[in-house]
Amino acid sequence: MDRRRFLGGTAGCLIGAAGLVSPALVRAQTVQVRAGSDLIRTAQLGGDVGYLVADLRSGLVLEEHNARKALPPASTAKAITSLYALEALGAGYRFVTRVIATGPISGGVLQGDLILAGGADATLSTDDLGAMAARLAATGLRRITGRFQVWGGAIPYAEEIATDQPIHVGYNPAISGMILNYNRVHFEWRRAGNGYDLAMDARGESHRPRAYTASAALANRRDPLFTYRQQGGKEQWTVAAARLGKGGSRWLPVRQPELYAGDVFQTLARAQGVDLPAPQPVRNLAGGTVLVSHASEALPGILRDMMKYSTNLTAEAVGMTASAARGANPALGRSGAAMSDWLAARAGIRGAKFVDHSGLNVQTRVSAADMVHALRVVGAPMGLRGLMKGFSLRDDQGRTIKNHPIRVDAKTGTLNFVSTLAGYLTARDGTELVFAIFTGDVARRARAKNAEAPEGAGEWVKRSKILQSRLVERWGLLYG
Repeated sequence: MDRRRFLGGTAGCLIGAAGLVSPALVRAQTVQVRAGSDLIRTAQLGGDVGYLVADLRSGLVLEEHNARKALPPASTAKAITSLYALEALGAGYRFVTRVIATGPISGGVLQGDLILAGGADATLSTDDLGAMAARLAATGLRRITGRFQVWGGAIPYAEEIATDQPIHVGYNPAISGMILNYNRVHFEWRRAGNGYDLAMDARGESHRPRAYTASAALANRRDPLFTYRQQGGKEQWTVAAARLGKGGSRWLPVRQPELYAGDVFQTLARAQGVDLPAPQPVRNLAGGTVLVSHASEALPGILRDMMKYSTNLTAEAVGMTASAARGANPALGRSGAAMSDWLAARAGIRGAKFVDHSGLNVQTRVSAADMVHALRVVGAPMGLRGLMKGFSLRDDQGRTIKNHPIRVDAKTGTLNFVSTLAGYLTARDGTELVFAIFTGDVARRARAKNAEAPEGAGEWVKRSKILQSRLVERWGLLYG
């Protein structure tokens, strides 16, 4: 009889022999007598459920279900992207945005072009550009004789990360080497008389410049909520007036990031007394003198925030930058394939198929077994757990269980009718396990088409997350 069957068959006896026990162990008795298959049936998810849990130190597989089937990992793919970027770029890597002069400056006048050169820094904010504009003014520059250019060629452009998302969701913007505010623009509406006041801005904490490259107009309809088109160098949105209520705001995706960032920098620079013409995107970066630069924080901090807030654009930017550093094709799709090849060479995992670095594309596929292997043999030595967010277990009603004795650090992943969890757990006695749980009803997701919140998706995800908590709790109490 192997260890899994032995422990599973004797769990009730082990706890029953403990005498006086804590409330957590009283709860454990109920959790452990329910097999994983019973928990899956209770969740009533449909589609596929795959999971695997192993001892972190030895690699011994303790429990698994459908663990070899490749399923959409959703945002747990960001864990692999983190490892890929750390190995390719190094923990000291910083993304740098520069302002470059192509000619000499005399009497406050630049005889040549000024270039805002993006460095694929997904964390660049309006406030960062404001600080750069102030430092540019401090050099004495007041105007230029040439053009104001914006370069975003540090990584290849893509209009969006995934094609099956609603047009207006801010987590699916364009990809470019020039990134500002995660390539999102802030849209706000307020009741005004018989209509609404609409505003588009690039707000930060200290600056709130108007975004002249984006506009919004009311439409007398209920559906669709938004429409979008590009015309005359502007991103033009219409919004259904019947859906706006009294007022509100949301971030909309930007599809022309070079124009957007250039527009904002022009406004901020003019506020500092530096007169710049309208921005012009350029394909090739000219040489010159760097007048001002802004460096991001070091890569581990960026990855930690990416894992915490699950920012898709950050994942794509760091993954594509890593591919470029390795000499691979960094274009969207091709860069994901390069990460798949890296994982095969690095950990012997040949069944994973990455279409992107964020997991937003549902065509990305990884099995629970491969994810656990990667987290154990690559992630653990590289300190991946330290980049992950603490995960709170939930009760059967979905409420957070406070002060639970099992400590979990993991990456979550959520799409409509896809919910995943992968990471590390420490049991009461200090035993460390590594696990992955993938749930997904891809057919039901496809039927929902491009809806932002299709009927039943919220309740489905809630049941999946409860299942994940029950499984993790079972493992932590059973194998600790």
